[in-house]
Amino acid sequence: MRLRDVRARACLRHGNFSDLKAHVGDSGLRQVDGVIFDLGVSSPQLDTPERGFSFRDDGPLDMRMDQSHGCTAADLVRDLPETELADLIYHRGEERYSRRIARAIAQARMQGTIETTWKLAAVVERAVPAAYRHGRIHCATRTFQALRIAVNQELDVLEPALRDAVDILAPHGRVCMVSFHSLEDRIAKNTFRELANGPDASLKVLTKKPITASENERCRNPRSRSAKLRVAERISKESMQ
Repeated sequence: MRLRDVRARACLRHGNFSDLKAHVGDSGLRQVDGVIFDLGVSSPQLDTPERGFSFRDDGPLDMRMDQSHGCTAADLVRDLPETELADLIYHRGEERYSRRIARAIAQARMQGTIETTWKLAAVVERAVPAAYRHGRIHCATRTFQALRIAVNQELDVLEPALRDAVDILAPHGRVCMVSFHSLEDRIAKNTFRELANGPDASLKVLTKKPITASENERCRNPRSRSAKLRVAERISKESMQ
């Protein structure tokens, strides 16, 4: 465990980004020197079929970060009207064939439930053009991304959480965000930019362009290939006056 050497100083809390201020307050702190948002799904989650995040192995179509409550991806696939499902896959997954995929899901669920990762991936594969099945990424990747984001309401809490992080930063404290797709990165870029401009600016953006993994790191850890890091620093009280 990487926290073994500092476990006396580490405090782990189970919660959502939206509860950031509450968790900091409950820990007896008013300000912090740094906040890191790691928005990726962890390798243990991806590698555990029972979590339903990946179609590499078959498993229940769950995708909840917190399995103690909330609807699953299977619930959305079963219950969403076709048009809403298509909009979800397009806007949250940036999937060009969202209409075809949603139509195929609607037809498939009339024949039986879609409750596993392999079943959903197979429906997507049948829905898209043959050439699309052999692209750089698996043709079901964006559909799975869209469902995961919706299940966990990931984009809904991100901007408010970033603003909360800035509120609790001490002067010169830094907020860092590691994102893994353009929707997340866009929110970080726009939020940092807004908070760094104008007479009431509270941030200084330290990364005009996101930092990405080096070729060496991508070779050692292929899952880092899409990671983007953005960093901003809290402006000191003196410079804010």
